[in-house]
Amino acid sequence: MNRRLYKVNESLRGVVSEAIDREVKDPRLGFVTVTGVETSPDLREARVYVSVLGDQTQRDETLAALQSAHGLLQARVAARIRLKRTPRLTFLYDDTTDRAMHIDDLLRIEAEELAAVRGTQDVDACPDTAHEHHPVSDAGAARDGDDGRGDDA
Repeated sequence: MNRRLYKVNESLRGVVSEAIDREVKDPRLGFVTVTGVETSPDLREARVYVSVLGDQTQRDETLAALQSAHGLLQARVAARIRLKRTPRLTFLYDDTTDRAMHIDDLLRIEAEELAAVRGTQDVDACPDTAHEHHPVSDAGAARDGDDGRGDDA
């Protein structure tokens, strides 16, 4: 992404975020954060990514509220940012937090399974396995007195 597009994205994020906080009065609007904006290179379209605190119903209601406020938000962008044309805003749910929580859950489950195999109950007590010796990884390692060059000198 070039510097100009980055600046446009950041400006859009700021204007839209401020307008949502101060001007959108829709009761369906939950606790929403504008996490980012991706504008097309021709500046005709802008995808506005939002995160919403709450369940799927709250997310759906918040996205519906943002879509209802589309005209207001579009007008605020047009008034505050000087561009040849104002990008058409599209609101999308940013699932980055959900994916991060899913990965965290998978790592926790893996740590619990590893703890069960080792016979310890404390998941935090599991040592880092990156430096352990494993028969497969040690198969090619040099043995005592062997420098690993393969010659008998």
